[in-house]
Amino acid sequence: MHLFYTPDIAHSHELPADEAAHALRVLRLQPGDEVRLTDGQGGFYHARISECNRKRCMVEVIEQEEQAPLWRGHLHLALAPTKNMDRMEWLAEKATEIGFDELTFLNCQWSERRIVKGERIEKILISAMKQSLKARLPKLNDITDFAQFVKQPVGGQKFIAHCHEGEKSPLRQALQPGQDALVLIGPEGDFSPDEVALAVAEGFTPVTLGHTRLRTETAALVAVHLMNLAHSTP
Repeated sequence: MHLFYTPDIAHSHELPADEAAHALRVLRLQPGDEVRLTDGQGGFYHARISECNRKRCMVEVIEQEEQAPLWRGHLHLALAPTKNMDRMEWLAEKATEIGFDELTFLNCQWSERRIVKGERIEKILISAMKQSLKARLPKLNDITDFAQFVKQPVGGQKFIAHCHEGEKSPLRQALQPGQDALVLIGPEGDFSPDEVALAVAEGFTPVTLGHTRLRTETAALVAVHLMNLAHSTP
């Protein structure tokens, strides 16, 4: 059964314009056809198309159910975007398929990209959520200055992954299941020493993701996977 993202389904039984276009023009669904909806906040809805025309698609909800949490705690990834946005789009898709809660892009001292078009990333997050049959859409934040971000109050565990010398714990061992977790991943030139020092001063724990140097998007996906594994529900 086809899954559609309908964030306002609790208040409106009309599919959003892009979802309606897909349902009517691509899938050629008709009144009476049954569909599955998600509000992106944990809810699934079994519905039936009640009426439609060339631009609008109305549904009637038959049944509502809540998707049980697939992991414990709030999993947050914050990273500096790469110069090539294709790599960030790939990351957004794969990280959503694995499962996490929040994505923030960082403006770092050695960043090669300082502008991110959130609309494109948002569409990829939605598509990946539907493809992986999840009912919770990761939150996407505006790009934020690194110093401002690390000074924000955040509960749970806070980690910064970097390649500089110094004492670092393996992330897979440092993660405490059930606790909220935030992991910072630097740009292609890594975080600057000053940024690492600032993060540590603000309570972030330095961590390593392994013995080899990883590309930014690879390191970010490894971090998401480790967080998800540590916090997955039985």
